[in-house]
Amino acid sequence: MNRLEGAMFYWIFWIFWVYVTFMMEKSNQYRLKLAAIILIVIILSNSHLFLGRFEITWSGILLLLFSYFFIANEKFTAIIYYSICALIISIAYVSFHLFEIFDPIWVILKKEWLISIGMCFLTILLQKKLQGRIVIAVSGTMQGEFLTAFVLNKLQIPYSVGGFAYLDVCSLTSALLVCWSLLENLGTFLQNQLQHYEKAKQRSS
Repeated sequence: MNRLEGAMFYWIFWIFWVYVTFMMEKSNQYRLKLAAIILIVIILSNSHLFLGRFEITWSGILLLLFSYFFIANEKFTAIIYYSICALIISIAYVSFHLFEIFDPIWVILKKEWLISIGMCFLTILLQKKLQGRIVIAVSGTMQGEFLTAFVLNKLQIPYSVGGFAYLDVCSLTSALLVCWSLLENLGTFLQNQLQHYEKAKQRSS
């Protein structure tokens, strides 16, 4: 394993955990669940199991199961839509990996950044809310990991499903989605502040 693989994942997930644990409002119903999920994923990031020829990390499996659990709690029509979105993400994820293998010359930047940026924009187009975006990004890319491993196995190329390379992509994609959501909400926040200032100014006059 490249020594740099996983560094991005650890940094971003620890930042997420610190924010959720110490800064998120205690009244938020998802606070404890999110903190537990993030911590478990970090702890199990270096644990693997083998299913036949496939090496799979426990973190990857847990991320996929957690995202499925969230989708399963939605309405039927929402489940169908989430599933279609995740499938689109999966196909895009696999396509990138296959292009990288068969025509690597076009990958001019670090592949983790290229994949993350691509998955981020595709997810933004498919979902409006941050929660939904992260769910389809995680489920879609993890499904893409299994499809990639299946294809590469046919070509006799070893591949670790949900390994540190994937966790880097997953964490960076999540971070980009959070930043995008903050930018989206910044306009609304500034508008509300401006309206509040105008009302205060009118009252004082």
